Amino acid sequence: MTKTSGTEVPGPPTSWAPTPFGRVLTAMVTPMRPDGAVDTDGAAELASYLVEHGNDGLVVNGTTGESPTTTDDEKDRVVRAVVEAVGSRAQVVAGVGTNDTAHTCELARQAEKAGAQGLLVVTPYYNKPPQAGLLAHFERAADATGLPVMLYDIPGRSATAIETETLVRLSEHERIVAVKDAKGDLDASAWVMARTDLAYYSGDDKITLPLLSIGGVGVVGVPTHLFASQTAAMIASYQNGNVAGALAEHRALLPVFTGFFRTQGVILTKAALRLAGLPGGPVRAPLVDATDDEVARLREDLALCGMTFA
Repeated sequence: MTKTSGTEVPGPPTSWAPTPFGRVLTAMVTPMRPDGAVDTDGAAELASYLVEHGNDGLVVNGTTGESPTTTDDEKDRVVRAVVEAVGSRAQVVAGVGTNDTAHTCELARQAEKAGAQGLLVVTPYYNKPPQAGLLAHFERAADATGLPVMLYDIPGRSATAIETETLVRLSEHERIVAVKDAKGDLDASAWVMARTDLAYYSGDDKITLPLLSIGGVGVVGVPTHLFASQTAAMIASYQNGNVAGALAEHRALLPVFTGFFRTQGVILTKAALRLAGLPGGPVRAPLVDATDDEVARLREDLALCGMTFA
């Protein structure tokens, strides 16, 4: 307990249960060659860099990995390259979610064969299934392999939220163990955490600290491509009861929480990687590479967080 003005109030947990995928994961870009082909050597190099700079795990073939415009074969090659590069140093979680249940299950089996240690399954998008459809979709995806599953709740992109009761029912599945939470509804997330053992990861970097305060365990981040160690320090401070320190670290990262998303996140992440001399390459259409003005503003955001380039 923490004392404030003579009144005892609950503080952060004094011990934290192990998490299924670690605490700091990066939603990794898929590096591309100048001609637009997937760069598996670059993916291996970037994955090693990320693990060496503070990441417990990597999510590949997610939205930040341009999954809407990579083929099943390209996804398979990326998973294999990243798994081989990082070995046992980090957990590799493969994004396999689509708006087609059969295709999602096929990608899940493919990822398992390629060596992934977990699956990220996004809410089916565009076709807007009812909650009964979501329940069946996620359960079938979890039944497709022996891998643990992280659900991805992001109604801003999928147009459909996974409702609290649906998440509670899904938590009963032995392989559905976590949620990447980009719903932006802390009240709903708190209720799910209070009623289940699902491990909640922030899917929106700027709300990682608030999510920790209601029971979250970590983040699947994007600025963590370059700021994983600082993010890990923020989480560790909170874990250790240093809430003021965690808040200071959160505030220090605010410029990149905003800066990586001034336009579509993949675009500016790849621009940041180019500035840092790391593999990223161009984006695929319909995305477009960052403009000179966008890169100049990104430089300013990075500089405010202590990262400058010649």
